[in-house]
Amino acid sequence: MTSPDGKEGRFGGRRRRALGARRWWVASGAAALGCVLLAGVTPDSAQADGETPAGILQAGAEQGVADGYPGVIGLVRSGDTTEYVHAGVGDVSTKTEADPKAKFRIASNTKTFTATVLLQLEGEGKLSLDDSVAKWLPDAVDANGYDGSKITMRELLNHTSSLPDYAADAQLSNAYYNNTEPDKAWQPQQLVDVALRQHAPQSAPGEKFGYANTNFVLAGMVIKAVTGNEPGDEIQQRIIVPLGLNDTKFATDSAMSGNYLRGYSYSILGGMRDVTASNMQFFSTAGAIVSTMDDMATFHRALMTGKLLAPEQLAELKTTVPESSDGSTEITAGLGIGRVELSCGKVAWGHTGAVLGYYSEWLISEDGNTEVVHANNEDHMQSGTRGQTDTHAALEKAFCAAA
Repeated sequence: MTSPDGKEGRFGGRRRRALGARRWWVASGAAALGCVLLAGVTPDSAQADGETPAGILQAGAEQGVADGYPGVIGLVRSGDTTEYVHAGVGDVSTKTEADPKAKFRIASNTKTFTATVLLQLEGEGKLSLDDSVAKWLPDAVDANGYDGSKITMRELLNHTSSLPDYAADAQLSNAYYNNTEPDKAWQPQQLVDVALRQHAPQSAPGEKFGYANTNFVLAGMVIKAVTGNEPGDEIQQRIIVPLGLNDTKFATDSAMSGNYLRGYSYSILGGMRDVTASNMQFFSTAGAIVSTMDDMATFHRALMTGKLLAPEQLAELKTTVPESSDGSTEITAGLGIGRVELSCGKVAWGHTGAVLGYYSEWLISEDGNTEVVHANNEDHMQSGTRGQTDTHAALEKAFCAAA
């Protein structure tokens, strides 16, 4: 199993993944995991007699805790009905139950917010997805053979830009994993520069899928270049405030407040460490948002039902490219969102987010009516853990039963 940028690493007998990058629909890199997970649910098992979607998700949460997660929370939303599940604890020291209403770091699920803002700007005529990166950021991508004039906004958002992932840099990833500088300031261009110096281009822009947090850091830089405002402020004013997402925040520091799950990570030396405070500037528009399952579900439904995007931009959001090297379309990438044909025969859209201490996934139906979300409060940057496998299987099985 490889990381999403195609590189492999070892840790504790498992593969280390690129930071913040493992997602359920990947068909290359960490896709080996995605394919195993997708194969774990059959149409028969998804519709077993007497199993409700919430019951399925609850059983998955309990299994996740048995697998080693401190706590797991989940949500099933169908029409106007929302059901919650939870197992384990949100705070190891106090033994407080994991609260399905609690906030957590949504990690790469932030990318859907960032893509939405860029699409809104296109709908307003302020930019085009066919604009080059260099049009808005003339000097940002101009080193080691990379040329921003040949990379489009669309190629950033669907991860076909050919750019490396700065989070794959060994020095940066080790510092992040060890959580030695939770409040270190990172300028977006610094992160882009780290990416560019890793290696020369290995493909032409638009040629193939290659997941990179770098793409969405650049997307945030474009938002600022077009609007003159910080991208987090644009996300706040365009999405968070209009939708009333009162428990959602674009984080710029390591602090958490209010009702939240504490985040944990298994240490290389053994035992569990509290990593609730970790560096969010390291991910910025690629993964800095703190939210709740309710707020996420509200945002995703608004997005899928056209409340945030005009029809043309919504169609662009859902225009996908294959993630697999053989061009298969079972698992494809849109703009900050993915499409998957589930083994039960149904189609879902969604994303996954992973940062130190937190892991979450969601699936939503094409019409936005049905959504399943789950999150846990332990992540130590490994792919293919037993907890990931079991909770994902429950997520997909619950969606198949609900949709």
